[in-house]
Amino acid sequence: MLSALRGLSKKALITHCVIGMASVALLQACSKQSGNETTSSSNAATEQTKALAQVERTTDGVVLTLTEGAVKKVRLQVISEKIIRVTALPGTDFGVIPESIQVVAKPATNVQFTSEQAGNKLVLKTAQVTAEVSLVDGTVSFRDAKGNVLLQEENRGTFSAVTADPIKPDADSFAIRQEFNRNSDEGFFGLGQHQNGQVNYAGENVELTTYNLVISIPYVVSSRNYGVLWDNNSVTRFGDPRETQPLNASLKLFDVDDKEGGLTARYYDGDKLLLTRVEADLNYQFFSNNSVREVPFPDEVKDAKNLRIEWEGSILSDETGTHHFKMYNSGYAKLYVDNQLALDRWRLNWNPWYHTYKTDMKAGEKKSIKLDWTVSGGFFRLTHLDPLPVEEQKQLSLASDTGKAIDYYFVAGNNKDEVVAGYRELTGKAVMLPKWAYGFWQSRERYKSQDEIINTFKYYRDKKIPIDNIVLDWSYWPENAWGSHDFDKKFFPDPKAMNDKIHAMNGNIMISVWPKFYPTTDNYKELNAKGYMFNKNLEENNLDWIGKGYLNAFYDPYPKESREIFWKQINEKLNSKGFDAWWLDAAEPDIHSNLTFTKRKELMSREGGIGSGAEYFNSYAIPNATAVYEGERKTDPEKRSFILTRSGFGGIQRTGAAIWSGDTSSDWDNLREQVAAGVSTGIAGMPNWSFDIGGFTPEDKYRWGSKNGGPALNIHDLKPELVADWQELNVRWFQFGAFVPLFRSHGQFPYREIFSLADEGTEVYNTLESYIKLRYRLMPYIYTLAGDTFHKDGTIMRPLVMDFPNDKAGWNINTQYMFGPAFLVNPVYENKARSRDVYLPAGADWYNFYTGEKLTGGQTVKADAPFSQMPLFVKAGSIVPTGPLIQHTDEGLNAPITLNIYAGANGTFDIYEDDGRSVKYEQGEWSRIPVAYDDATGIVTIGDRIGKFTGMAEKRKISVRVISGPSKDAANFDAKPAQAIDYDGKAVEVKLAR
Repeated sequence: MLSALRGLSKKALITHCVIGMASVALLQACSKQSGNETTSSSNAATEQTKALAQVERTTDGVVLTLTEGAVKKVRLQVISEKIIRVTALPGTDFGVIPESIQVVAKPATNVQFTSEQAGNKLVLKTAQVTAEVSLVDGTVSFRDAKGNVLLQEENRGTFSAVTADPIKPDADSFAIRQEFNRNSDEGFFGLGQHQNGQVNYAGENVELTTYNLVISIPYVVSSRNYGVLWDNNSVTRFGDPRETQPLNASLKLFDVDDKEGGLTARYYDGDKLLLTRVEADLNYQFFSNNSVREVPFPDEVKDAKNLRIEWEGSILSDETGTHHFKMYNSGYAKLYVDNQLALDRWRLNWNPWYHTYKTDMKAGEKKSIKLDWTVSGGFFRLTHLDPLPVEEQKQLSLASDTGKAIDYYFVAGNNKDEVVAGYRELTGKAVMLPKWAYGFWQSRERYKSQDEIINTFKYYRDKKIPIDNIVLDWSYWPENAWGSHDFDKKFFPDPKAMNDKIHAMNGNIMISVWPKFYPTTDNYKELNAKGYMFNKNLEENNLDWIGKGYLNAFYDPYPKESREIFWKQINEKLNSKGFDAWWLDAAEPDIHSNLTFTKRKELMSREGGIGSGAEYFNSYAIPNATAVYEGERKTDPEKRSFILTRSGFGGIQRTGAAIWSGDTSSDWDNLREQVAAGVSTGIAGMPNWSFDIGGFTPEDKYRWGSKNGGPALNIHDLKPELVADWQELNVRWFQFGAFVPLFRSHGQFPYREIFSLADEGTEVYNTLESYIKLRYRLMPYIYTLAGDTFHKDGTIMRPLVMDFPNDKAGWNINTQYMFGPAFLVNPVYENKARSRDVYLPAGADWYNFYTGEKLTGGQTVKADAPFSQMPLFVKAGSIVPTGPLIQHTDEGLNAPITLNIYAGANGTFDIYEDDGRSVKYEQGEWSRIPVAYDDATGIVTIGDRIGKFTGMAEKRKISVRVISGPSKDAANFDAKPAQAIDYDGKAVEVKLAR
């Protein structure tokens, strides 16, 4: 770490090293510095003698006081043998750093560590990691137990003026950036749920923000088996620290006549040209307030019924390299570069987001560009970034809008699962969800009466199609009483009776609760009387979209008393009626959709609040979910709480929550992108994730494609030429949905119930039903994965790098993933595709789940994908426990188990069980049945049962079957087993015929 001191004279450099142990108080003489020492600091010292940092040893680490530079103090705190916190402070008082929203772990006082000076560096060492700190400039690097450098700061960070906070920032707040590992060849994974299809972020950019479709978890996992948790709540950029710029800020623009200054813009009403002009900034991105566009459309087009805009011309840069373009849109938008289609995207008009495109450009060479945007009431902007300096293009870089210090946690592990476990150690255990949450859910936007809820659930029960949960979405309240938690008595005359009927059918019901209140409600008045409302939305006169539009405000969940009031109101009006779970919608918070990010930050700020909206921008979902989780744990202490929240942040897993990917579009692009969103969420530490099967909102041709001209409620309302494509999209999304942590069908019309999507007896209906039943047959496997998320800090939905770290061919694959240790899942993401390329990771053999064909890993195969099947492969050596066909998850308790052994490698699997509903698992009431397979001998060992729980049967029927090659029964869990035994909890061996 001392390359910055090469060439220094041999004159001794003296530092005062203060040892801060309670039993020792002394000054220690420090060694002379040799000019042959090295450091990684980019702030190289010149040929002169410099005073070194003062060092104070504390009970949990060390504090350095630097003599020069913007940073005055650097603190290292030992959290565990594998986790060290680094804080670089421009001031001298660490007390200015606010309490962490993400981190609940405290520095350890019982972990053995040493800190010694070695020349011009301080070496802090635990049994697992070593941190080396330059005594000249405070830069830090980390080594593993073998001495390999894992993470190395490139400088002591950048501290600049805060420019992204509309509220006047504190004098001790800064825009911050830290760079690590320049020119690295490693892969970077995690960062939460994003919608740009990226899995490996090496050399990529991502904005860590919060939005309807985006959940940022600022935890990045390296292929080198370490993680960095960036403890900052503000908007943060991974990769390029710069916000993208208007086209004309960094490019020269030319119109269709090759005149410099802008692109030619043509405005059409359908095919009728209304206006032609030159424009330099293609910007219709935001509302300024209410529903007023920040940049209005020209007066000449204000009466257009079908507005469409074309931009055309050419672009030129003075910079050679890879240029980044960011197209933010809703409606239909196409980008062409050099006459090649670069982006072709559709999004629902009220919910825009961005996609990126990269292209190489040479200085002084023009590229043609054309855009075509069908507005449909939506939003649009195209922005650009010049290339980063070469040395910054392959590194780990994190830059935040505002913060008091650079504050991060280094986490080491022997593999990716240990690195995820470190995240959970810091931010909290992944609280177990009730078992029924892993069954099938039916939902829609929205059931408009209690009879619709009851009759829909009854249909599944009557048809013997398994189901566990149904969801009551928003607007069950009187139109003018959002936040009252009251029910519109015309449509929901007796919500308790509704819930009782669902429970009588062995079902569960979840209800939507927003953090939003109309100021006329008693609940608003109670919170406002305490000062706990973000009232700037009222002052801005921002009306919502319900009926005539109503004034509204969101509550501030950061104060403890505010959270307690929020739960009290829910408990009195909703929990008392027997609802089982809570859907916390719009928890970004979406105070008013499509406002500028600056305005959103402003609306999240209040006098006397915890801080400005910019400072806490990404974190709202944590205290909001905490309010419900902690409240319910006090009210119903034996019940497993369950929350579904549309937003999250670091630590959301500790609140009994699952997250979902927001209001996705019903199209093939969005289906494909959910793979990357899900696996990135999983490796970032949040195991329980889901999406709206079928996408939330379809294109207008489906929504309003009724033969009668109104909304299409089901396939019989659709125009005949639309039915096949609509069904195919939903079938492929449904197959995918059966293999994500939570299996949830939801969306706007056309509705998504099995009977809305297809007629009974058709191939579509039968396929949907078969995947529901497959999910339930796999419940012993799936619930074990769920149990492992708590007991073993496991991850259910896994990028290939987790299980095949040495197979670099899999690092960038964004359309495949592992579902637990056994299943390689390969969603079909193209309309009418009947096959797809599947990469079989190296280091294992693979079985086609349906046929039993065995294939060698390390190759790409063309996998069959008939309409009724999504390609699935199972890793050789897998042990997959399955159960009988059940109608709901409670029926699976103590049911017979079949062990499906995939031969060709040794394997183990510990079947996890508990009562599925209580919190007794936290007190040790659970069991595991360990199973091992020895491929050489063909012996399956079912070991001694570990643990027990109330309601556990002492004896179980266990059957064993083996898959070792092609078979018509490869996917038939009811095929005759090789052997069946009565298991009484004592170890037994089963010899399989070879």
